[in-house]
Amino acid sequence: MNKEQKIAVVDEIAAQISDADAIFAVDYRGTSVPQAAALRAKLRDADTTFRIVKNSLTERAADKAGADTLKELLEGPTAFAFVRGDAAAAAKALNDFTREQAAFQFKGGVLDGAPLSVDEIRAMARLPTREVLHAQLVGVVASPLTGLVRGLNGLIEGLALQLGQIAEQGLIGQETPDPDAEPQEEQPPTQPDQAKGEDTPEETQTSTSEESEE
Repeated sequence: MNKEQKIAVVDEIAAQISDADAIFAVDYRGTSVPQAAALRAKLRDADTTFRIVKNSLTERAADKAGADTLKELLEGPTAFAFVRGDAAAAAKALNDFTREQAAFQFKGGVLDGAPLSVDEIRAMARLPTREVLHAQLVGVVASPLTGLVRGLNGLIEGLALQLGQIAEQGLIGQETPDPDAEPQEEQPPTQPDQAKGEDTPEETQTSTSEESEE
């Protein structure tokens, strides 16, 4: 591998370190090429990349990505699993492989920038996968939602029935007094003659007397 190729590998690993949600470091001694290929296939389902690179190149990539925690794991043969998907599923696949290959063991890792111990990774491997958790969540949520929908349907049907009975009794459409409305003041009765502009009795009598004197 020439200098340019090494630089390209360092840049690629640094990008994988930056993009990963979780990183698991393992001692891959005793792992054959076919076994590594089978492991890569299993990890691919969890959107995880398994890489075996020289420690010197990985150390340079960790410096470039600002991941000093990974440098502490670079003792002896070290491979990394860069997780961008289900961390629990990736941890489970790696943990299952440790049972098949005794020399293949966890060294540690990083989750969202925080260091992970070997025990923490193994505990993560015992967690349900994302698909299982999603199925369980859907089952829990769907049950009360079904009851809620049924209850709402019953409430709507009951309300419609009551409104129909009220309509049959003729209670809908009639105006009802508003208890908060202010009472209107009563207007004094209007004199018919005054309203029409006619003469009052006194004015009529005076007019008659004046005509008689003439």
